[in-house]
Amino acid sequence: MNVLFCTDGSKISYSAIQNFSHWFDNFTVDILCAVDWSMLPDNVAVENSQFAMQCANSADSILDYSEKYLSESGINIGKKIKMCGAAVDCVLEASQSNKYDYIVLGSHGKKGIQKWLGSVSQEVAVSVDDSVYISKGRNYRRKLLFTIESAEISYSVVKRALETFNFNDKDIQLSTVYEVPDYLFLEGNVNSDWIIDVDKKQENSAMLLLNEFEKMFTDKGLFVSKKMVLKGSPATQIISYVDKEDIDLVICGYRNRTHIAKFLISSVTKRVLENAKSDVLIIRP
Repeated sequence: MNVLFCTDGSKISYSAIQNFSHWFDNFTVDILCAVDWSMLPDNVAVENSQFAMQCANSADSILDYSEKYLSESGINIGKKIKMCGAAVDCVLEASQSNKYDYIVLGSHGKKGIQKWLGSVSQEVAVSVDDSVYISKGRNYRRKLLFTIESAEISYSVVKRALETFNFNDKDIQLSTVYEVPDYLFLEGNVNSDWIIDVDKKQENSAMLLLNEFEKMFTDKGLFVSKKMVLKGSPATQIISYVDKEDIDLVICGYRNRTHIAKFLISSVTKRVLENAKSDVLIIRP
């Protein structure tokens, strides 16, 4: 299994690869460090300047340290990659040049206007064709939550996880969310028992969906500790559950969207990535 580890030398990036290594076995890591001077004005030439040399030397130091750090952690090292340009562009170029099973990077937890504009990790998550592991910090690496959405997408996500994950001593949980329709326009016109009946049918249908996915784990000899049917806004309910249960890793699918849709529509996965305290693994169907 081939993994691209993206690092800027920060503690959060090393926490990301350490967390990742507790969920997966038998992988080889290519280490990417981007020399990013894209924030400088266009009229500033840096290619042959002292500044450029300092940036390049800094990147070399980060790559050398990362190689030593990962080797001492028992992680197999592939290539060391140094690139120049905006961080997101460098990750995209590297992912297109090589076939990676997962891209691993840390998220510094941007706030305010930076969060609205999107961090590097969020931009990478919606742009690359590979699955992406994004870490918020070192955690216990034990509790993982599969968010079950549509049967088709979630089946691909769970199947991929069963093929690549190390589930030893892990607490596996499944959740799905059904949204409650707005029945206000029906009040006074229908019996409230009808609304209760519809709600109950939705809940039963959601539990049947979870039972189907639980079987995928039990067929592999794995135990699912919890199956939770949540009701309300999917992103809000998942984020709340993650915080309440101290989940270490949330596993989501991602429905490919057009460029304009990525900008206009805040998907469940994107909101979970932005707001959940846990690590997030986005598996491409």
